[in-house]
Amino acid sequence: MDAKPAAMPKLLYGTAWKKDATADLVFLALKTGFRGIDTAAQPRHYNEHLVAEGVKSAISSGFLTRGDVFIQTKFTSIDGQDPDNMPYDPQAPLEEQVHSSVTSSLRNFAYADTEESYIDSLVLHSPLRTLSDTVKVWKTLETYVPHRIRQLGISNTPLQVVDYLCTSPDITVRPACVQNRFYPATRWEVGLRAYCRQRGIVFQTFWTLSGNPQLLRSPPVQRLADIADVELPVSMYSLVLGLEGTAVLDGTTNEVHMKDDLQGIGIVNDYAQSERGQSTWLECLGEFKKLIGEEEVS
Repeated sequence: MDAKPAAMPKLLYGTAWKKDATADLVFLALKTGFRGIDTAAQPRHYNEHLVAEGVKSAISSGFLTRGDVFIQTKFTSIDGQDPDNMPYDPQAPLEEQVHSSVTSSLRNFAYADTEESYIDSLVLHSPLRTLSDTVKVWKTLETYVPHRIRQLGISNTPLQVVDYLCTSPDITVRPACVQNRFYPATRWEVGLRAYCRQRGIVFQTFWTLSGNPQLLRSPPVQRLADIADVELPVSMYSLVLGLEGTAVLDGTTNEVHMKDDLQGIGIVNDYAQSERGQSTWLECLGEFKKLIGEEEVS
């Protein structure tokens, strides 16, 4: 079956490398207006329990409920974990590692306003060393869908693995999202994004700003920023979202930038749909697509 995608915001707040500030930053992001949170059961780079605390504080403050927030976390294999700090026994069978990690995540995201904890999106952090092990993890994750996990996804993946998950008769729950770097070294994943669009899979971009210093200063990004009166990062995010079928991870720690990003993509969207702005938007988007080679893929 195909997993029923949860309501995924266009901007997801990224929580990697936030360390001890994680809970406060997640609360701030939610208070500012973010409604999507991305994390991982990977203590090396994330503090999932502090992400959960930030969400809990927001719920306790009364300005949202658990149902208002899209929570996405990940299962990370041994290769991506700190050997001295991981959410499962590395000597346990692979299926048990998955169950332990998911159980830990579900425990973290248990809140008083829901009868049973659940996760909106569980992403396999990367394919494992072999396809058979990747499938073994995926099949184990499938046992939680749709009751405890609403949808599955995969990150840091080549097209071949996504295609297998989408076409193999061995797979019951198809991926609802793919999360990969958006940067020149992968040619901005033009082919993989086209594949995802064709299958209704949301492509989540990360390193969108940090991986693209030249693209951020490119003529279409600057022109759109000037005409729509938004900052360059907002212009960049808007054009990436304009590629269709995309969502963007935004990890800013600055409250002003949080507000600017959320409000800015709305400003650009309104401008793009206006009579005076539609043609300019399409020109900027067309130029942006040429820069990343999008025109080469129909």
